Amino acid sequence: MAVQTVASTTESAVDLGPAAALSCRECGHRVPLGPVFACEECFGPLEIAYDFSAYGTEELRKRIEAGPANIWRYAPLLPVPADVAGKPNINPGWTKLVQADNLARELGVDPGKLFVKDDSGNPTHSFKDRVVAQAIEAARAFGFTTLSCSSTGNLAGAVGAAAARAGFRSCVFIPHDLEQGKVVMAAVYGGELVGIEGNYDDVNRFCSELIGDPAGEGWGFVNVNLRPYYAEGSKTLAYEICEQLGWELPDQIVIPIASGSQLTKIDKGLQELIGLGLVEDKPYRIFGAQAEGCSPVSTAYKAGHDVVRPQKPDTIAKSLAIGNPADGPYVLDIARRTGGAVEDVNDEQIVEAIRLLARSEGSSRRRRGRDRGGHQEAPGERCSRPVLDHRRAQHG
Repeated sequence: MAVQTVASTTESAVDLGPAAALSCRECGHRVPLGPVFACEECFGPLEIAYDFSAYGTEELRKRIEAGPANIWRYAPLLPVPADVAGKPNINPGWTKLVQADNLARELGVDPGKLFVKDDSGNPTHSFKDRVVAQAIEAARAFGFTTLSCSSTGNLAGAVGAAAARAGFRSCVFIPHDLEQGKVVMAAVYGGELVGIEGNYDDVNRFCSELIGDPAGEGWGFVNVNLRPYYAEGSKTLAYEICEQLGWELPDQIVIPIASGSQLTKIDKGLQELIGLGLVEDKPYRIFGAQAEGCSPVSTAYKAGHDVVRPQKPDTIAKSLAIGNPADGPYVLDIARRTGGAVEDVNDEQIVEAIRLLARSEGSSRRRRGRDRGGHQEAPGERCSRPVLDHRRAQHG
């Protein structure tokens, strides 16, 4: 995938830095920047297209390295205004890339070759802070006054915290049976919490319906009408990993899958770094991991299908329990294009992986779908595995 460098087809009233337009991921139709998420021509998903033509490689590298120790060091590559670092936000990112030698030995990987990207150091201890911080800037640009989302828990907390910091009202929608710990973590920031009967997919449909309702006027739903901007926050994981490795691509990355957006945006970030000359172009492989009780992408991958069939979630990994993942087909494309794979593990393996991480690296952080059995690194290859969730163990 080449880096998109386009001119905006229509002048935009908002300043979102290098963001030039919204482009359909299916048909390529482009529209001006705005709070929309579906193509008017084919109803495909929209994503940001950029104009990076003004950047020279070494000048850009120096600008990034001189930037703040958070995601805004990468502002030249994100849909945000140039002065974003001075605006009230939760400023996540630049989290530790931990060389996990003890875990490597447990898994049969050469010491010095396995790294864990530990996003529990973010303000609400989740990678969701990255995407919400990005969405806040879009919400500000489009004049929204309420920040909202559908969530299985971690996103609710991130939205509540970011809204409180930036002076937005927040209202988040969650499954009615969400575990109490996650409810408390979201409620502490003072926003409104609304329980909806059903699972995450039901909650997400409800939020999508509110977009066209007068009751939703002035509301920015981070994972609905702000989704093209929100999703770009995940690219910063790719940027940080490569910069922390000395501006090198990892050989392999293992990423948990919920909606699949994180995996697709990490790949987009890697491709942008290659296209801009910030890293050497070399092969890398991307692997996705799901819980067996909610494995629509893994099931499609193993069957050789291009279509991801929805499933009813039944797993302890609630943060991964999205039965109809929006980016599922794109995950399949990336796994196949890079020579990776998509695997799933059962709940018992997930619990054992939590314990393995704790006893090998002294970390008790809850992990999302750590694949212990499906993927093995080749000796000498360097692999990064994101740890992207809250510090509190979900079970045990």
